[in-house]
Amino acid sequence: MKKRLAVLTGAGVSAESGISTFRDSNGLWENYNVEDVASIDGWYRNPGLMLDFYNQRREQLAKVKPNAAHLDIAALEKDYDVTVITQNVDNLHERAGSTRIIHLHGELTKVRPENCCNERDGFSESSVFDIGYGDIHLGDLSPDGVQLRPHIVWFGEAVPKIGQAIDAVEKCDLLLIVGTSLQVYPAAGLYRYAGTDTPIYIIDPKDVPVHDKRIVHIKDVATAGMKKFLCILEENKDITGRAK
Repeated sequence: MKKRLAVLTGAGVSAESGISTFRDSNGLWENYNVEDVASIDGWYRNPGLMLDFYNQRREQLAKVKPNAAHLDIAALEKDYDVTVITQNVDNLHERAGSTRIIHLHGELTKVRPENCCNERDGFSESSVFDIGYGDIHLGDLSPDGVQLRPHIVWFGEAVPKIGQAIDAVEKCDLLLIVGTSLQVYPAAGLYRYAGTDTPIYIIDPKDVPVHDKRIVHIKDVATAGMKKFLCILEENKDITGRAK
């Protein structure tokens, strides 16, 4: 039986494909205030601005490709039972070939009615529409006449799939974290659910605010860091912790 590998990814894994990181230290995303384009309050204030912003993000996504880090993560499925848990809203993991992906913060190429979610249950998957890289505007309605909104989890909203992510981390034999410096919650706390003897590797060029004896920090960008991680796997076939 293959060992279970959970891979948590953040903005850094897609940055080398040309996707801008979600938030820089200046609080801006593509020159927009994060609060204006990534919060439920921003939607209530100016839904037209939010729709235009995510239309631009889809247009950008259509022009980029998965990079070597995405491809290396997908290739791990040959030897491991892999679950990718991503904070990213792009579809580059899918396009690279990963087959089991939990999108914590939603998916850029999908939309849903603005009234179909609630804090306890999140959203109904049956209400989600795949629009690919197309645009959506004010006045674009669901079949039951409700304004469509991006299928994105914004600040001020619950993270419906966090339970699935916790389950994947609890059951994994090896946890790999790529392209995130573990500062956005609740995703930043997922590593704590790994077993006490589960090895944890973090690939990120920045310092991470985590002190745990299980963690090995590969301080590099995603593509180069993944190559180093694969070498570690090759050199240590029995790297994983408890047997399943």
